[in-house]
Amino acid sequence: MTQSDDSFISHFLKQESAGGILLVMASAIAMVLANSPLVSVYNLLIDTPVVVQVGALALAKPLLMWVNDGFMAVFFLLVGLELKREFLEGELSDLRKIILPGLGAIGGMVVPALIYVLLNPSDPVAMQGWAIPTATDIAFALGVLSLLGSRVPLSLKVFLTSLAIFDDIGAILIIAFFYTSKISLTALLIAAACIAVLWCLNRRGIDEKSPYMIVGLVMWIALVKSGVHATLAGVVLALFIPMQAKDPSQSSPAKSLEHDLHSAVAFFILPIFAFCNSGISFSGVGIENIMHGVPLGITLGLFVGKQLGVFVFCWLGIKLNLTRLPDDMSWASLYGTALLCGIGFTMSLFVGSLAFEETGVSRMFDERLGIILGSLLSGGLGYAVLRFSLPAKE
Repeated sequence: MTQSDDSFISHFLKQESAGGILLVMASAIAMVLANSPLVSVYNLLIDTPVVVQVGALALAKPLLMWVNDGFMAVFFLLVGLELKREFLEGELSDLRKIILPGLGAIGGMVVPALIYVLLNPSDPVAMQGWAIPTATDIAFALGVLSLLGSRVPLSLKVFLTSLAIFDDIGAILIIAFFYTSKISLTALLIAAACIAVLWCLNRRGIDEKSPYMIVGLVMWIALVKSGVHATLAGVVLALFIPMQAKDPSQSSPAKSLEHDLHSAVAFFILPIFAFCNSGISFSGVGIENIMHGVPLGITLGLFVGKQLGVFVFCWLGIKLNLTRLPDDMSWASLYGTALLCGIGFTMSLFVGSLAFEETGVSRMFDERLGIILGSLLSGGLGYAVLRFSLPAKE
């Protein structure tokens, strides 16, 4: 690993860790407002209608939907750029290094979904939320990991980051195939035309970022109207932005855009998303609310399913000689990291906002309650296990 690679990883981890702390603060403020006399102000803010109109084309959505559909498209653009870089040049370009986090990610998606389904077998509306506990929030998880300072080996950070990247791929596929509304063929054809233009720009070696961004904006508007979730526009756009510039002396367009987006996403977009989606009132909440199928399935899916899925699938891969445990990682630290994967916060909230969208039944309270409980339990126990298992630095 070169010094520049090391500084990039360090910079990335520092930004994600600080972003995780900011996410906690934004979420806490939202929950305080939702349980105070200012709850009406909070609800009025996130429900404020925002209209953008150009001629006959109009986009009219409440502020919450602009955040979830618009801001999160930028987040997924960053995710797509990170995926592209990691698979072409980073840790995931070496097959031997991706087997362990890849197995953990598969187990971390399959087992939580199975637990949720087993707890909601007879409720077809609740079954729409099966994917909510499959997500891992990398910003929160790295934020908790950063609390342990220099005791955390680099291999552990790389494992957690790589697993979360695979987890993001799973979330993208789930959104694409399972959470789409009624399809508009005309809007999809426009989006397909945008993809063709992006391909032509890439093939012609255009390395200016502005043409890609303009076409990407048109594609996002088309997907908003199409019924396919608009955040996928960010991932598709990332695939076509060149990794190398025409002039070798110039910086990589994809890497420079990724660098530019990091701070905006970590310190602005994700905290706003957390603030708008974390406001849950605990007034009158009793044990019967927690034991309901949806919150219980999400809580146990994140807290029990994630740790079992990640740890057991990694253990099986190592025992079957498909991969090996890094030299500076122990079984205890692997288990502690598997626990941290149960922090599903941002991505779980996002998938939850899609899950019940088409059912006509609001499960917002149930899903948020389960996500918060599962994430808190996973983060708290994961920190305790890692603090006990990682050797103290002199």
